[in-house]
Amino acid sequence: MHTLEDVKKDKQIPEHVAIIMDGNGRWAKQRGKLRIFGHENGVDAVRNTVENCAKLQIKCLTLYAFSTENWNRPKVEVETLMKLLVSSLKKELKTLNKNNIKLMAIGNIDSLPKKAQKELSEVISKTAENTGMILTLALSYGSREELKSAVKEIAAKVKNNIISLENIDETVINTHLYTHFLPDVDLLIRTSGECRISNFLLWQIAYAELYFIDVFWPDFREHHLVEAILSYQNRERRFGKTSEQLS
Repeated sequence: MHTLEDVKKDKQIPEHVAIIMDGNGRWAKQRGKLRIFGHENGVDAVRNTVENCAKLQIKCLTLYAFSTENWNRPKVEVETLMKLLVSSLKKELKTLNKNNIKLMAIGNIDSLPKKAQKELSEVISKTAENTGMILTLALSYGSREELKSAVKEIAAKVKNNIISLENIDETVINTHLYTHFLPDVDLLIRTSGECRISNFLLWQIAYAELYFIDVFWPDFREHHLVEAILSYQNRERRFGKTSEQLS
């Protein structure tokens, strides 16, 4: 079995890893438990993955924690998820600071319960000076909503002569996205065996390497992360060019 040290031997460490943490509910169902049992156990996988990414000196890790569509889940599940978010943030502050990790959040944060917003804001503030990995939580996040918001903002600036139509390029669009402080995604991992993107970072993953693994999120551990990154390191990223041009 490969280790973190095997990954480190290759200098091609992805700068930005994004993860769709899928399968908590099905993991719990397999065990005859309520879905929330899966979410609670998924927290251990988050802690494990965050610490391992920090050890690998990955600069940015973005986790799809709660989508805009997740609000349509049963009310009791949503409420429990929000309570879990608050309690997890409180517990993990010490770990974040110990590992020099800066917390950020993207999405429609205003739609979160006030208590969750407050806790999130406090942890972001208390980790703001950390200079290691940037851990970004996508909360009440939807990529189409993000793009719609960016288009509206840019259109308003064109209308008010702040930006000229001719000057709109990828850089301008990037600066109006929730992720304006992050580089493009290099590696996108999705657990649970599902092979879709689910409205996550659609613009930012244009040239990302995609890795789908048939493991539910609560079971995701170091060796799974290692295999994902080894797969990434064994791929040729051409960005539209030919192999001959790259060599």
